[in-house]
Amino acid sequence: MMRSVLMVLALIGASLCWGDENAIGYVKNVTGEASVTTKGVRQKADVGTPVLLGSVLRTGAHSSMGVTFKDETVMSFGADTEFAVDDYLYAPAQGKLKLASKLTRGSLNYVSGVIAKLQPEAVTVTTPTGTIGVRGTQFLVKVEE
Repeated sequence: MMRSVLMVLALIGASLCWGDENAIGYVKNVTGEASVTTKGVRQKADVGTPVLLGSVLRTGAHSSMGVTFKDETVMSFGADTEFAVDDYLYAPAQGKLKLASKLTRGSLNYVSGVIAKLQPEAVTVTTPTGTIGVRGTQFLVKVEE
């Protein structure tokens, strides 16, 4: 019986580690209602929730969420925001750097991480009316419906 319990715990631990391996960032703070949807599975955003390639982040009315990515990019989302991570590559030793995202609605405060510092043209945020190319260290954008 004890052996079975230990094996189950080992498998759970291994799956948690595997899941973190795919994470490109993590939720660092949440106020109000927020969610992270990945591959059609929506989960409530809490501190420590992983963000994966393809994740869609949403905040509700009177809510906010902050996310830190592996390259130390920091993004803060205001109320009623929808944001998707379309592409993310962070392998500086191989020169593979990219952060492509889409802000469908709401507000975003962006603070550059390593990707934008090493290769600014590799970072883009697409909105319904255009694409923002990151050339500085911080910007704020709001998309209204």
